[in-house]
Amino acid sequence: MSESTALSRILEKPHSTNRERLGVIFRLSLPGMLAQITEIMMQYIDAAMVGSLGAKASAAIGLVASSTWFMGSFIWSSSAGFSVQVAHAIGARKYEKARSVLRQALFIALCFSLVIAVLGTLAGRSLPRWLGAEQSLWHDAGMYFMIFCMFLPVRELNSLMQSMLQCSGNMKTPSILAAMQCILDVIFNFILIYPTRTVTVFGASFTCYGAGLGVIGAQLGTSLSIAVAAVFAVISCLFRSPVLAINKEKGSFLPQIEVVSEAVRIGLPMLLEQSAVSLAQIVQTRIIAPLGTVAIAANSFAVTAESICYMPGYGTGSAATTLVGQSIGAERKDLARSFAWLTTYFGMAIMTAMAVIMYFACPLVFRFLTPVKEVQDLGVSVLRIEMFAETLYGASIVATGALRGAGDTLVPAVLNLISIWGVRITLAWLLTRTMGLHGAWIAMALELNVRGILLLIRLKRERWLKNLAVDEQPVTE
Repeated sequence: MSESTALSRILEKPHSTNRERLGVIFRLSLPGMLAQITEIMMQYIDAAMVGSLGAKASAAIGLVASSTWFMGSFIWSSSAGFSVQVAHAIGARKYEKARSVLRQALFIALCFSLVIAVLGTLAGRSLPRWLGAEQSLWHDAGMYFMIFCMFLPVRELNSLMQSMLQCSGNMKTPSILAAMQCILDVIFNFILIYPTRTVTVFGASFTCYGAGLGVIGAQLGTSLSIAVAAVFAVISCLFRSPVLAINKEKGSFLPQIEVVSEAVRIGLPMLLEQSAVSLAQIVQTRIIAPLGTVAIAANSFAVTAESICYMPGYGTGSAATTLVGQSIGAERKDLARSFAWLTTYFGMAIMTAMAVIMYFACPLVFRFLTPVKEVQDLGVSVLRIEMFAETLYGASIVATGALRGAGDTLVPAVLNLISIWGVRITLAWLLTRTMGLHGAWIAMALELNVRGILLLIRLKRERWLKNLAVDEQPVTE
């Protein structure tokens, strides 16, 4: 039974057990988690390949990482504003409306991403200087960021298509595409990062040709792998999806005011939130940059290493958006509430388990990521601080996904902003002065716990269900 079929059966049943609901959650979450883990492995491989070039190469990427997240937030938020509407339409069995929203999303998102790409590319050259890094990092960091921005329309297309597939209940295709993207990333990086060299495998030596682009090759390889994945995502969504394929009927791509206004209502708070969060991360990078190359590199590797803990949470959060969104569309208040809490508990449990494993495994992880002993030692010590925040971080990730499925994005955005700017940045500025990089990560850990508590309170108050006045359906254990 496919994920979408299993969810449809739950939506159509007047009563369902928690066991049945957990089964659907697992079916939808597992492919999403595998997709996120595959993406993490791509980040690990990228970091290890660049890390072999030395601390300065790693620091160049780490310097602009938060800036790439800032630009990526525009892409992700614009996709979400439309995909939530698609989930609601599918839940209500309004498939023609879902396809209409998809067409409009495709037109608007691509136009929007082209503008953002131009602005980001123009700003890329001066960004490393503004961040306060030493001059030796400026060229590589600037070029890395500029190439990232040039491919933003491709990233937008890939994000939109995969988000639409997920909201239709198809989680397998995005996970397969993520695995393919990871494999291609390794191949492209292997060719583009390193120069032509002699490689010995099982005693046999041969010449391996390469472009020798270093840091620039890392971003170019990743961007090309995303471009290939985007082609297959477009085919899967627009031509092969049983629900979303638009090739069998005619329809307009021109924006309709009601669809655009709803996308703005859902997506704008998310955009402001993600932009402000990313700006806060840029400010935090600015705070860390004067600590030197070793601190920048250790911070970058620690962020990459931590992703293995929280990316499964994002996979579960995507499932929560789909489950709650389709429940809202089907006017099933009982299911929306149940799926919101069950997915949140599930995400918290997964991230707690990952944190325990990472606490003991992180020395091995850092030895894989970088050969520089100073970077390894500093990275391990700061990452272990963060492991005490993963449980509530998981709560914030999945609860936000569930609330997004209900179209509740404004208040969660405000809560996230209060948390990251009021707690993380303030404490990082104070603690880094006396504790160095450790101070920044203590501030981050405290903030993530605060954020998790705030989002759980929002979920508990259930104001996100106020517009769905439907009779309760009892839950059978």
